[in-house]
Amino acid sequence: MADEIRVPSGAGRDIGVDAAGMMKSHHQASMKWVRELVNFPASKIQKEACKNGTPAKGDVCSGPEGVKGGQSLAREGQVINEHNARAPSPGLLFPLQMVQQLNSYEECLHVPLGSAAFAGSIPQCCETLGRKIATQYNSFTSKPLKEHIFPPLMDMLIYFNFFKAPFLVDLKKPELKMPHTVNFYIKVEPGVILGIWHTVPSCRGEDAKGKDRCWYEAALHDGNPIIVYFHGSAEHRAARHRLNLVKVLSDGGFHVLSVDYRGFGDSTGKPTEEGLTADAICVYEWTKARSGTTPVCLWGHSLGTGVVTNAARVLEEKGSPVDAIVLEAPFTNMWTASINYPLLKIYQKLPGFLQTLMDALRKDKIVFPNDENVKFLSSPLLILHGEDDRTVPLANGKQLYEIAHNAYRNKDRVKMVIFPPGFQHNLLCRSPTLLKTVRDFLSQQWA
Repeated sequence: MADEIRVPSGAGRDIGVDAAGMMKSHHQASMKWVRELVNFPASKIQKEACKNGTPAKGDVCSGPEGVKGGQSLAREGQVINEHNARAPSPGLLFPLQMVQQLNSYEECLHVPLGSAAFAGSIPQCCETLGRKIATQYNSFTSKPLKEHIFPPLMDMLIYFNFFKAPFLVDLKKPELKMPHTVNFYIKVEPGVILGIWHTVPSCRGEDAKGKDRCWYEAALHDGNPIIVYFHGSAEHRAARHRLNLVKVLSDGGFHVLSVDYRGFGDSTGKPTEEGLTADAICVYEWTKARSGTTPVCLWGHSLGTGVVTNAARVLEEKGSPVDAIVLEAPFTNMWTASINYPLLKIYQKLPGFLQTLMDALRKDKIVFPNDENVKFLSSPLLILHGEDDRTVPLANGKQLYEIAHNAYRNKDRVKMVIFPPGFQHNLLCRSPTLLKTVRDFLSQQWA
């Protein structure tokens, strides 16, 4: 226990007893001062923020094999969080940092009693602890409370990657959910590994039986067109509506690569706009390097539309325009998407809410400017939108189409298709005309 002092038996016992009494008195006074400063009991903080044995703070850095039980590798200078771990609420961050400094202080005192190091350790630890607490306190109080709360809150609402449904799915065994599919991983950068499912066209299903990942990779240049699919927020590549779309496309003769961005599914890392864009570019270039002359289409749904246009713009500027782009239920930019988000609409009339929302998006650098990106593209662009989409209203798709159509030199390269009511935001895959719409457009553009 932190408040217990154990005095070893043997030589130097008298010195140890005196030193222990002095240390215990000083230690208890320091503990009381720190906890009064943070105004929150340390035991409650640790109980709330470290449920299930999960470290409350640290980089998420688990590999494709995952981490069991929320292990902590703090002794190696790194913390590994289990993907399903609960993150501490923003309001606990400052008190939690204080407790971590307190733990550091307590560890400093655990030196052999009666040793030479013992005599000089207490003043040094107290001085170090004081400096650290002052730095943390000044950092916390130098900003308004909303700056500590709203940016992490907006991250949570936009990416929703903590919601890893469907649960109890082994992403390493896609064949349990989708036939003729293999799972593999791509390393984007240090600490970021993406989980991907490759589903071959149904016409090659028999050939794929019993084959390994090398066979699937080689199949990418068999002449069947390829779609790299970037999903929307929340859940992962095994979500039911995403699997339904993959099945439709596979039955239509497409290879489909279903990608989980960093921080989604079993992919490692933390989602940011810049990071998700880098993920899309990496997967597209990896696919192009293995596809030969087979065309590759980037397909984005909802949040994925912002990822796709960001990536397409970067590739366009590099002189490697994307072979084709499909945007399903796109928004114009994240600002307009956020103010129309169902969970946020009820708060729009609160004084200062919209300004706070805008400040949080700006601080997190979350823009996803589809309306600006399409002005710089030349790739064939197909926009799909449901008439009864309430998550991203149809007006967003129409506005984006008008911007793109006005900006493209070749007007035939831009097309929009509006689907009748009944498919809402996630269910265009159920439309009997979806596959024909996509195949006809791509065939015309790639002819």
